[in-house]
Amino acid sequence: MSFVETEFSGGESIYCINEVQMRKATALATADPRSGPRIQELLREIESRLERNEQTALAFVLLDGLLKRAPAAPRPADHQR
Repeated sequence: MSFVETEFSGGESIYCINEVQMRKATALATADPRSGPRIQELLREIESRLERNEQTALAFVLLDGLLKRAPAAPRPADHQR
């Protein structure tokens, strides 16, 4: 069985990342004193070990998994009479 390489650029979007989310993620990954170094270390390793399409596949799989395992949204408090 052979594997045909898939190009991940283009196509329709099914997930949306807004600019505020991207700014917060970038700040966490670069400026946060605890998370920044850990994230940067993993990014360097991923970029050195995986090709571009593999990195894209990993990003998609991570996002999909996070969305599927998202904590339940808090329910509004019941109104007391």
